[in-house]
Amino acid sequence: MIVAFTRRTFTLTSLSLVALGVPVHAQQPPGNAYDHYVGHFGSKNVKPPYISEISAKYYDGDSDDLLTGGLGKTGLAAAAPLFADPLAPTPEELRRNAIHTNYRAVLDILPAGGYGTLYGPNVTNAGAVTASEGKIPGWEYLTYADDGTGRKNVTLMVQIPDSFDLKQPCIVTATSSGSRGIYGAIGASGEWGLKQGCAVAYTDKGTGNGLHDLMTDSVGLIDGTRTDAVTAGERSHFTADVTEAARATFNAATPNRVAYKHAHSQQNPEKNWGNNTLQSIRFAFYVLNEQFGKKGSDGSTRIVIDPKHTVVIASGLSNGGAGALQAAEQDLSGLIDGIAITEPNAQPTNVKKLKIVQGTTEQPVIGKPLLDYFTFASLYQPCAALALIPADTAGYAIANLLAPSVIAQGATRCASLAAKGLVGGATPTEQAADALAKLHAYGWLTDSDTLQLSHYAFATPAITVTYTNALGRVSVLDNLCGFSFANTNAAGDPIAQVSATQLGIFSTGNGIPPTSGVNLVYNDAANSAPGFVGKRDLLASSPSTGAFDLALDGAICQRDLTVGSDIVDGGALDASEAAYARRIGEGIAEVQLTGRLRGKPALIVHGRADALIPVNHASRAYYGANQLAEGNGHRKLSYIEVTNAQHFDAFLGFPGYAERFVPLHVYLIRALNAMYDHLTTGAALPPSQVVRTVPRGPEASPITVTNVPNFSADPASSDRIEFKRDTLYIPD
Repeated sequence: MIVAFTRRTFTLTSLSLVALGVPVHAQQPPGNAYDHYVGHFGSKNVKPPYISEISAKYYDGDSDDLLTGGLGKTGLAAAAPLFADPLAPTPEELRRNAIHTNYRAVLDILPAGGYGTLYGPNVTNAGAVTASEGKIPGWEYLTYADDGTGRKNVTLMVQIPDSFDLKQPCIVTATSSGSRGIYGAIGASGEWGLKQGCAVAYTDKGTGNGLHDLMTDSVGLIDGTRTDAVTAGERSHFTADVTEAARATFNAATPNRVAYKHAHSQQNPEKNWGNNTLQSIRFAFYVLNEQFGKKGSDGSTRIVIDPKHTVVIASGLSNGGAGALQAAEQDLSGLIDGIAITEPNAQPTNVKKLKIVQGTTEQPVIGKPLLDYFTFASLYQPCAALALIPADTAGYAIANLLAPSVIAQGATRCASLAAKGLVGGATPTEQAADALAKLHAYGWLTDSDTLQLSHYAFATPAITVTYTNALGRVSVLDNLCGFSFANTNAAGDPIAQVSATQLGIFSTGNGIPPTSGVNLVYNDAANSAPGFVGKRDLLASSPSTGAFDLALDGAICQRDLTVGSDIVDGGALDASEAAYARRIGEGIAEVQLTGRLRGKPALIVHGRADALIPVNHASRAYYGANQLAEGNGHRKLSYIEVTNAQHFDAFLGFPGYAERFVPLHVYLIRALNAMYDHLTTGAALPPSQVVRTVPRGPEASPITVTNVPNFSADPASSDRIEFKRDTLYIPD
């Protein structure tokens, strides 16, 4: 049933939607029937069976709205609003603050960086700057997708702006980036879709802020509020699959730990990201027809919006982009018309024959799975960063703010790596240079050198721990490679959760520790304090070295399990380790992509300086895989590589980042514009190319459109990306 649903009154004739000027769904794969739960015009509207209770609420665009949570452009740029009672935040407050957090998490909201001039609630998709606060009225629908067990509970949400046009219906997906919750893509494809008058289909893809406090047995609900696991039952966003007896034993041995959904669901949620995205599209069609459909004589709702006459664009950034690609590859029903994404976590399978040449240099290592290159980075980044200090002002500024211990212990990590034969050199300087050279040889470009330090400080260990657990379907009870999640004190000792912080984590958390007070803890730390088990990873000493080397032993363990052998001595893993390695390998295979987009037009945009998702392993490799997998008549993918752009636009306000990099978000807007025009008017998509940007220089200098030139319809030969036989050629 739909809760709080109010049907609008419409007068609708049986006139064909084609006659009304609705664009024909041209990209339907031949021979494929429509999805069983998305019917034809005039048929009954059938609720997908994986959907249960639906909540619905209308936002007036004044006191509250779909895009800004009632805050408007000005409020999004200001500090987060306070909860009236931090120990009892309301669902409305949690939603508002979640929008505030997630919008700012993917965008630079400083005016000098382009907020309010190049992008933002007040800027139209066409780039016109208005005096508006950008609030958008409309309906918001929320539900879980599940298999009936209550163990998956993937959050789906559809926003329908009042500007939605029955004569030109469109749906845009907004699959969350990273491990973020349901509002994770609100500032990315969500904003574009709402401004365009499209329904926006969101999903948290089975990750999100699913924190289970194992000490208090507290879990979250779909609206962000929290209760105990027993009371929540099947309504829990995530409850770890552990018995009461096992939980008690675990708590006694390792107190104050928490389980997180992405890491500890034991379901490898990434393999389902494509299906989750398709589920969000089906949900969008269902609620659209419940809202706009005509009542039949039997009391059922009749479909007036169907896939054949609706433009559907799959979009997202980072992991959200990966979900869009996966969905397009799995779309047997022809629900998706086109794809427009940025910096996707794309992991193709068929790259053995592929070569990538930049300029005249063949790239040495390409197309590695995410966990492979992350476990590699986790070893070498803190040592390599020493080769760039103090010149690396971008990395230094953020690392000094978030994790100064990374800077302090970088030389120790170098020494420990050298002692194990994993880097060469007799001095820290030589060892750092060798570590940096290893990153280059493994696929990172020199364009991303200045980002290695900052990325290790706030991202690399977190992603490595989460994905080794997730891909291996590992229980929180296993403490894989000695790692767990807990709040820590200033000394790095695990402590109890802070109630007010935990109660607001739906708003502030990013789904992957460290977040909202929850940090990575290395249980096996040689320097565990009396009365405590473990130490925060960045303050931990390794048992094998006795040195403060950022828990190197744990990082080596993760690398061992990923490659399937002991990286120090080259020997075989023991039986237990080998079993984990097999499970991780199986998990990696489950999430890799074929490169077959079923002839759908697609635009992939990626920043050349991306240090998190390096282009050689992701977009370049996926583009090459697509060219190899699909014949000439089906290749409709364009790849745009943007110079001076990296993964985290939100950090463009920091010194070092500000003067070196441009916002990639501008190019997501342009990609969506181009794809929409292509699908509705037949306009040509831009060909594959390098877009050469100009950093704004000093931090205070405002960025303008001259810094971020648009795609070229006819790029110069020196900018054109080409694929010939089995080789992808990228201009320097």
